[in-house]
Amino acid sequence: MHISRLFPAALPAATLLLLVPPASAQDITSRIDSIFGFSSADAPGCVVGVAQRGALIASRAYGLADVQGRVPLTTGTQFDIGSVQKQFVAAAVLLLVEDGRLSLSDDIRRFFSELPEYGHTITVDHLLTHTGGVRDWTGLLPLAPEGSDVLELILRQSALNFTPGEEWSYSNSGYVLLKEIVARVSGMSFAEFARRRIFETLGMTSSAYVSDILQGTGPRALAYQQDGSGWKPYMRLGNERGGGAVISTAGDLLIWNDALTNGRLGKTVTAKLQEGARLNNGRLLSYARGLTINVIPGGPLISHSGGAAGYGTWLGRFTDHGLSIATLCNFEPVAVGQLTGRVADLFLPPVTEPEPTGPVAAPGVAVAGRAGLFFEEGTGLPLRLLVNSGRLAIANGPPLVPLSAERFQPPRASPFFRSEDQVELVFRSNDELELVSMEGTVTRYRRAQPWTPSAADLKAMDGRYASEDLGTVFEILPGTRGVVMRSESAPEKAVELEPVAPDIWMRSLMIVRFYRDAGGRVTGFDYGNPVVRRLEFARLGDRAPGAP
Repeated sequence: MHISRLFPAALPAATLLLLVPPASAQDITSRIDSIFGFSSADAPGCVVGVAQRGALIASRAYGLADVQGRVPLTTGTQFDIGSVQKQFVAAAVLLLVEDGRLSLSDDIRRFFSELPEYGHTITVDHLLTHTGGVRDWTGLLPLAPEGSDVLELILRQSALNFTPGEEWSYSNSGYVLLKEIVARVSGMSFAEFARRRIFETLGMTSSAYVSDILQGTGPRALAYQQDGSGWKPYMRLGNERGGGAVISTAGDLLIWNDALTNGRLGKTVTAKLQEGARLNNGRLLSYARGLTINVIPGGPLISHSGGAAGYGTWLGRFTDHGLSIATLCNFEPVAVGQLTGRVADLFLPPVTEPEPTGPVAAPGVAVAGRAGLFFEEGTGLPLRLLVNSGRLAIANGPPLVPLSAERFQPPRASPFFRSEDQVELVFRSNDELELVSMEGTVTRYRRAQPWTPSAADLKAMDGRYASEDLGTVFEILPGTRGVVMRSESAPEKAVELEPVAPDIWMRSLMIVRFYRDAGGRVTGFDYGNPVVRRLEFARLGDRAPGAP
């Protein structure tokens, strides 16, 4: 069995690995070349670096850094490393903890007096572990006025997605706040702090924190998206980069991995970076602080993947083998984790095939009638079930293994689905189901009841609606299949929603719920998507006469 086969496309690259026999040392370079043989001299590509116990043993580059300029990638080319930067942000915070200048248990309102009062304490550690409930700016910025500052947008949010510590939900917003905390506590910009305390200290001479990749001073890779038979630029620049990016090279990332292994920033920093988070109910998570920790046959794997538009990065350490791999690519789509897995296949020693784990599928279970849209009792959060090739699956979540005709379970727990709960779905009927958590908590869902809005319903919803959290006004107007939600100041920001239940409209996993007063008049709605819950819009009145 090969590592690369165990990188399912629907899961993060570091979710699951098994070790396999190593390749011959004589042809490592040619075998790595064959893995990246898809890359051509006239297209973007990848750079890969491999180190064993701190010593570089392989470094290769394939494809172009700049397609239009015909500039080739080299092993010294800088990439936007996407969310791989989170471990650097976490390390900066932990250095300040070591300095005694802040504590992981500090209320973040100590640093942000402008933050709304939520009725719950959000600690620095909640931000580090993605358990603070802060709405993710990536789900807010597309709705906000053009040029909105990401930090200001985060700080004006009047509500959280959930009570801090109750759930895990990947939040880029939390790490934007952490970078600002580092700046406010240290008295210098995050870029300057990272340069002095991390990059210069460790000799990472090709790494920096910048507003975006175009601000780098070294040889840099532009990023691309496939466009027919060609390529078009695909990068997050300026405000779309959420305040900034770490740019780095494969070589520097391997230096970083070695520094963590040997505690060069302090053993406490390394230990805390690799300490799994816990929810309020005591559940231990595989996500730590900017790193994912997986225990695999052969030992721990400590890693993180990153993506930013056309950039894809994977950085990890197989700690028991002293093996580090960094893979950076500058085109989309690319399965950077699967490529890294195939490289790892060449270096890792054999292990005994493990016993199968996870739920065992019951034979002959029919899933007809199980698919559909369900709403959680109480919160109204949606759960959409799909049937794919005869298997039941959760939209934007894992496939399900049938334990019996009524009971289903994901093949493995993941922090990206219900906070790494070993959850079980139990159907009471085709229209009612329960999610039973590993701690025994039962959450009930009911199937959405079909609804066809009348002309009066459409007229009642037609109007202008304002969100204080976004600082913008949206219009609701009739569409061809439902209603259209569009920005008043930028009508191109529009989406058509279809009715799924009385006063509830959806498009994929985007949901809008209208509210009415006692007389039946629509007074507002709230908006949600997978990273933003219940963003409120209040009705201002009718649309302007003659509005298109």
